[in-house]
Amino acid sequence: MTEVVRVNRSDGVATITIDNPPVNALGHAVRKGLLAALEAAWSDPDVRAIVLCAAGRTWPAGADIREFGKPPGEPSLPALCRALSKSRKPVVVALHGNVLGGGLELALVAGLRIARPGTQLGLPEVSLGILPGGGGTQRLPRLIGAKPALGMMLTGLPITAERAGDLGLVDVLADDPDAAADRAARAWIAGEADLPLASERKVTPTDAEAWLSAVAEARRGLGPSGRLPAPARIVDCVEAALLLPEDEGHAFERVAFKELLATPQSAALRHAFLAERRAQRPSGVGGASPREIEHVGVVGGGFMGAGIATALIGAGYKVTLLERDAEALAAGLARVATQHERAVEKGRLDPEMREEEWARIEGATQVEAFHPVDMVIEAAFEDEAVKSGILAELDRVVKPGAILATNTSYLDINRLADATSRPGDVIGLHFFSPVHAMKLIEVVVTDRTEPDVVATGFAVAKRLGKVAVRAGVCDGFIGNRMLTAYRTATDFLLEDGASPYEVDRAMVAFGFPLGPYQVLDMAGLDISWARRKWLAAARDPTRRYVAIGDRLCEAGRLGQKAGRGYYLYSEGGRKGVEDSEVLKLIEAERDAKGIVARPVSEREIQKRALAAMANEGARILEEKIAERPSDIDLVMMMGYGFPRWRGGPMLVADREDPLMVRDRLRDYAREDEWFWRPAPLWDELIKNGRTFDDLNAD
Repeated sequence: MTEVVRVNRSDGVATITIDNPPVNALGHAVRKGLLAALEAAWSDPDVRAIVLCAAGRTWPAGADIREFGKPPGEPSLPALCRALSKSRKPVVVALHGNVLGGGLELALVAGLRIARPGTQLGLPEVSLGILPGGGGTQRLPRLIGAKPALGMMLTGLPITAERAGDLGLVDVLADDPDAAADRAARAWIAGEADLPLASERKVTPTDAEAWLSAVAEARRGLGPSGRLPAPARIVDCVEAALLLPEDEGHAFERVAFKELLATPQSAALRHAFLAERRAQRPSGVGGASPREIEHVGVVGGGFMGAGIATALIGAGYKVTLLERDAEALAAGLARVATQHERAVEKGRLDPEMREEEWARIEGATQVEAFHPVDMVIEAAFEDEAVKSGILAELDRVVKPGAILATNTSYLDINRLADATSRPGDVIGLHFFSPVHAMKLIEVVVTDRTEPDVVATGFAVAKRLGKVAVRAGVCDGFIGNRMLTAYRTATDFLLEDGASPYEVDRAMVAFGFPLGPYQVLDMAGLDISWARRKWLAAARDPTRRYVAIGDRLCEAGRLGQKAGRGYYLYSEGGRKGVEDSEVLKLIEAERDAKGIVARPVSEREIQKRALAAMANEGARILEEKIAERPSDIDLVMMMGYGFPRWRGGPMLVADREDPLMVRDRLRDYAREDEWFWRPAPLWDELIKNGRTFDDLNAD
């Protein structure tokens, strides 16, 4: 018997306990141990009932991610579930924690399911581009009906044990499910209660019309199947659960599962899944423990500062919000209140919770109010002198050991840290806007940031429910450097002959929710214009510079807020229409430079944009600004709308082949050596027959 599965026999009950911390993942050793334990219980005449439970904080929460992309060792999950379904001795499962994926598929085979209140049950496989492959698409709809089963599998979202009880997925709620399962088994042995076999609980669909109606409704709600094929195959499998005998339905599911596993979309989604987990293991931390943070100061109550403050109180922190005067403070607190009201209106927050959160925030107009805080996050105007002055003042006031965090998007945090007497306590926490919707935080580590400060940055991000990615100090860190390269490539295309509307359509067709010029209009063109003016003095006049954005700003075309930018907007409207005046302005810029417009295809737009991003990513890796390629992919997916089912620009470059991308960059470099010159890392990869994903493994 393997140590990840333990067995205890007592008075006719075999209690099989899964003990594979931290989440009891159903890896090969667990599956092998479970099958051996079950076979031993089935062959033991003294065992009359079986209880399956799990040690630690959760029932199995899915597969072992280390086995992703590898042939499964026998027994596979489907084989284990199939064997369990044929048990001639009743099986009770005791559920707690997160019962997800293969963990739920295993529980579905039991005769009785007992769960602790609050337990989460779900089948999230669609988020990995696959479907439940252990019989879930067949057993779940037969148990609870097609419509709720489709809802669970197509969203991938878990439901509570209480809701599962209403649906018939959970039979009993108990504060101690292990003890309740043991009592149920002993009551059956004593003849005091019924305990069905799994085979006796199979449900034969009686309302075929309702089942097919649910299938048809789900099909109508599907997006383009070429982008994400898994949802359509899930619907097919649920339909098969009605139309085919159960054994044939399982075979149908297995074929669909294997087909999906081989798709590039599934590979990309699994890459994204693993990227999130790798990112949570940053270097520079060692064995350092996070500092204790309960009271956080926020400097600035503008849109970003108010968003950060709202997120902090929502995560249980006490917050002091600082503004320059009473009027500005009132406006900042009003922004927090407005975000609360919107959350209540949308059902994300109930009124009682809102009042609890509101009780955790206080305002101040004097920096001395920050003396007791454990951390300060400054979210002031993006100006080095302003931020340096704030950090110097905070250094004077806050207690020793308090962390000084800056929300800068571009500035050199090493220089900002020089303004303090405690550079080891300084770190960047680059939030993305809007804070309530964006899950990404770049944790920017200076040359002198202490390991426990880095650990604290990641701990705070986790408590906020966000994903943290470690970044080094440079202009724009990871995300904004990649964004600059992306926009530079598309700006070149505007001068060469493309329209902003063709560029936006091409990138939306690739999978971005918005094109780059739609995003600029939404954010406000004056934001990037201010930065370009600030950098103008240091600009190399020999390098190509596209001034189209400047000309739009000079003409008052500042984006949605002005009613016109790259697009034209109706009053108060957010959906823009193409504007011939913009095309005339672009044509004038071409004429001024003597550029003759040429046709630019959708494919060329996509190729150049992706090559620019991948090349900048290679430079970021060479400079050790990012620790691994998947960190870059994660930032682009979570912060900039790169389609998750594509996996990020570095994975796309791998898929296309580093040699082909390098050669394409060389071709482009004949036009502009400075921007398009391939980073040396391409040659290193090609010479050694490696990919960016190989660097992730390193």
